Amino acid sequence: MEIIFQPWPWYTTGLMIAAVMFLLFYFGKRFGVSSNLETLCTMAGASKVSNYFKIDLKSKYWSLLFLFGIVLGGAIAFYFLSPNKTIDLNPKTVTELQALHFDNAGATYLPSELFGSITSLKTILILLFGGFLVGFGARYAGGCTSGHAITGISNLDVLSLYAVIGFFVGGLIMIWGIFPLLF
Repeated sequence: MEIIFQPWPWYTTGLMIAAVMFLLFYFGKRFGVSSNLETLCTMAGASKVSNYFKIDLKSKYWSLLFLFGIVLGGAIAFYFLSPNKTIDLNPKTVTELQALHFDNAGATYLPSELFGSITSLKTILILLFGGFLVGFGARYAGGCTSGHAITGISNLDVLSLYAVIGFFVGGLIMIWGIFPLLF
């Protein structure tokens, strides 16, 4: 007998996120994923090179466990709770992606045209430069999209609202302006 799992409704996951936010607030912690990179760099010895990485590691272990939980939860959801490995995309979106040479649009979560073979110089440069921009932007903005959008806005932080607006404007510029030029 095959068990078919359906996606949870938005209000269920929304309540779960609210519960996690309440618990983090109660225990005096702030949610954010990008700050874990600092912790990992500190663990790797970056504090010997820069004072920026001289942080108290004991106070950061909880966030590494949280990061591990995110990865583990994503793997469980993908490999064991997903009824199929395809994405329900709008037919217009599929047509537009095929015009950009994404032939298997919607067939997988990670398009093989980007992640199938990381041997072309173009793909390597796009991934390196994109990763640099995301990392730099997250640190420059004082956090990543999840940190600002979930924690910052729920704490009524106006700067987080500005950051989230900036993230979305940057995403729109990328997808509608730059992305078509690359592909």
